[in-house]
Amino acid sequence: MQDTRIRLSRRSVLAGMGLVAGGLGLEVMLPARAHAAPMPTSLPAVPTEGLRANVFVHVAPDGVVTIVCHRSEMGQGVRSSLPVLIADELGADMAHVKVVQGDGDEAYGDQNTDGSSSVRKIFDDLRYAGATARTMLVAVAAKRWKVAPTECEARDHAVFHKGTQRALKFGDLASDAAKLKVPKKDAVTLRPRSELKNLGKELPLLDGPDIVTGRAVFGADVVLPGMRTAVIARPPVAGGRVARYDAAKTLAVPGVRQVVELPAAKKPFLFQPLGGVAVVADNTWAAMKGRAVLDVEWEGGDNAVYDSAAYREQLLEVIGKPGKVVRNVGDAEGALAKAAKRVQATYNTPHLAHAPMEPPAAVAKVENGTCEVWATTQNPQAARSEVAKALGIDPSKVTVHVTLLGGGFGRKSKPDYVVEAALVAKAVGAPVRLQWTREDDVRHDYYHSTSAQRLEAGLDANGKVVAWHQRIAFPPIGSTFADTTFAGEGEMGQGIVDLPLAIPDIRMENCEARAHTRIGWLRSVANIYHAFAVQSFIDELAHARGTDPRDTLLEVLGPSRIVTPKDLGVAKVPNYGQLIEEHPVDTARLRRVIERVTGLARWDERKQQGRALGLAAHRSFLSYVAVVVSVVKDADERIRVDEAWIVADAGTIVNMERVRAQMEGAVVFGLSLGLYGAITMKDGAVVESNFRDYRLARIAETPRKIHVDIIPSDGRPGGIGEPGVPPVAPALANAVFALTGTRVRELPLVKTVKV
Repeated sequence: MQDTRIRLSRRSVLAGMGLVAGGLGLEVMLPARAHAAPMPTSLPAVPTEGLRANVFVHVAPDGVVTIVCHRSEMGQGVRSSLPVLIADELGADMAHVKVVQGDGDEAYGDQNTDGSSSVRKIFDDLRYAGATARTMLVAVAAKRWKVAPTECEARDHAVFHKGTQRALKFGDLASDAAKLKVPKKDAVTLRPRSELKNLGKELPLLDGPDIVTGRAVFGADVVLPGMRTAVIARPPVAGGRVARYDAAKTLAVPGVRQVVELPAAKKPFLFQPLGGVAVVADNTWAAMKGRAVLDVEWEGGDNAVYDSAAYREQLLEVIGKPGKVVRNVGDAEGALAKAAKRVQATYNTPHLAHAPMEPPAAVAKVENGTCEVWATTQNPQAARSEVAKALGIDPSKVTVHVTLLGGGFGRKSKPDYVVEAALVAKAVGAPVRLQWTREDDVRHDYYHSTSAQRLEAGLDANGKVVAWHQRIAFPPIGSTFADTTFAGEGEMGQGIVDLPLAIPDIRMENCEARAHTRIGWLRSVANIYHAFAVQSFIDELAHARGTDPRDTLLEVLGPSRIVTPKDLGVAKVPNYGQLIEEHPVDTARLRRVIERVTGLARWDERKQQGRALGLAAHRSFLSYVAVVVSVVKDADERIRVDEAWIVADAGTIVNMERVRAQMEGAVVFGLSLGLYGAITMKDGAVVESNFRDYRLARIAETPRKIHVDIIPSDGRPGGIGEPGVPPVAPALANAVFALTGTRVRELPLVKTVKV
């Protein structure tokens, strides 16, 4: 394979910032493979001539294959994975493939890049997209040669006759193939997986050249003629509104053009903007300076009384009383009453912010009854419909272009900031870039819910766990969309009703909790607090029994088996939107990752070597992940994470390089949440403002080594982006106990131990 060498000099980088320096050069090795179409202000259209078998694949007469990526790229490598899967099924040579980002359009099906669903839900559908085009090209070649299509094969960007090795290039067949009727799905055959030559390989990052050379277009990089920049002073309390404001000082700032008051948000919040006053200027600096001197007073509304510390105590009271039973097997209360020993613990987790590297941003142009948007969005279809609703126009009049995302973690699937851009652009009569700052992002997020859980287990005379009782309370995500105070089925399906336990008597209860801010999904969602409570408690049970935590975990999970809804004591398992028959709860897979990760970490040798290790495992998004964390004390007696091991069984892997990167990122993400992550609220407003007080793990605080192991599998694909997160914090907490004897029952750890 040839390599394209791009030489970046230190001088060229610094010169771009207005500085001059010389010396150091950086040479980046990039395979001469597929290329990403540039993302300017007007995205390139898919060619009209040639074969367009479906919305995903186009084969031009010149041989260029254009593949549309309909999901959003935010570092997970979706633009480097999904198109390769389609190309492999087609038989295309990636050197002649161009990848184009799809706009928001229902024609693509589900475009929401969320829930670790980009591969697991559409793996076969994307293969059929490539196979359909292949079938049509083969049909044309077979007709020209007067042979049966079964005598032909598509590979290396051409169709070959197996017997004579005659070949016709894709481009030479495209125009005639376009005249054929598109075959139905049942008339199309997928290749044997052995012929998908890139499946599971370490694939190059398609957008890498643009990212390292500065050509990549993120939300804030889009520039339109006559564009202005806006920032918004939003109510500090969710549901608050402007009481009064005076813009005299703001309008006196050079570069500020005008101010625009936005409508206040009404409950339920949905994807509405929070309201407030937008400051519109010629540039970002002027807009921010103008906002800083805006004289504004706020009405707090119903949520102005919210105090997260006091609410924590309320949740603890709630889980002290019975709730709605969501899972019941046997008689847990009776078994607890008869138990030789009872173990009980409560666990708390705080609100969390998404904190992506790139704060939300969107550019909007409203004219002649239409709206065109460029946005760093995970959910372009929702952005399209919400903009249309806010402007009072038909969704067909709204176009949403998707830029690259500098991280998302679920925040950018809520398009409130896109609606803000459209409303301000309409008000000022010019294109507007709506920019959030880091402080905006921290203080006006859709927060991950705070939670409290009470767990109690009964042990018999031999130390066997015979009863399990669990109560859970947290303001549900559904509260953002309706007046509800109980967690939904989907949230209970993330480590509660689907939790495999080889315990004869189990009772789990969903307790009421009212939200006082916007609650949203964050990377791995309810699995974060469910895994923290369950995996920490199992470690506590091991200590109470005097047994090894790994052995206790394996015993509580039970033997290798497929666990049915009936076994779980529930009518159904939500199962992340996929059939339980296709993705069953399989304890063999969970046991395998536990055994493998402890083997890699040399778990059995830890005491002889004086190492403090913590273990946790969890099934989420149809994947199975186990984590071991090693902790030490530094010279200042602070806890430091020394090393981490993560093993995943996610079924079929498309792009191994990105999977490893996602697992490494999950460890760092999980450590950030476990060590420091906490949003606190006083008088309804967020106390934290930036990375100085909403801490993320710094380089020196991350493990010196993160070992990633992916179990090979031909099984159905599971999720990747989120499943690595849930086991990290409990593994960390369990390691801290192993080192110090201090039990961590509340996150972040900084509240309990010196870190």
